[in-house]
Amino acid sequence: MNKRTTIVMSQTMLPSQANPAGNVHGGEIMKLMDSAAGAAAHRYARCNVVTARVDELQFLYPVFVGDFVTCTATVAYVGTTSMEVVVTVDVEDLESEDPPKRTQTAYFTMVALDKDGKPKKIPPLSPETEEEKILFAEGHQRRLEREKRRAARNA
Repeated sequence: MNKRTTIVMSQTMLPSQANPAGNVHGGEIMKLMDSAAGAAAHRYARCNVVTARVDELQFLYPVFVGDFVTCTATVAYVGTTSMEVVVTVDVEDLESEDPPKRTQTAYFTMVALDKDGKPKKIPPLSPETEEEKILFAEGHQRRLEREKRRAARNA
């Protein structure tokens, strides 16, 4: 059985989430993305998780009050105690015929914690489909690049 987990969360954006011009605050989108990443990671690890890192969060299109936002979070790569969750955001204007637009993609590193709040070992991920294998390889490559940058900083 494949333990990769995907979570889909959707929400209509409300006036309380926006500035006076109707633009939804970036922090509101980031919070929804973090919640989706946390849910996917928690489901996979079967324990509490925390966000350790967010890579490459770019806002490609604005989001407005009334837009329907869908976050899809997928556990793509798993290390010993941490996992990378790819989160995409699609936005749809429910009053138009336009298809949803991909407005963000980000890579969340989530760490599994035991009951004492210490990093906890989690089961390895065994990608099965070609798409899963590609996500896993890309996640592994990003991890190697982060480790290389960390080593250069500490040298």
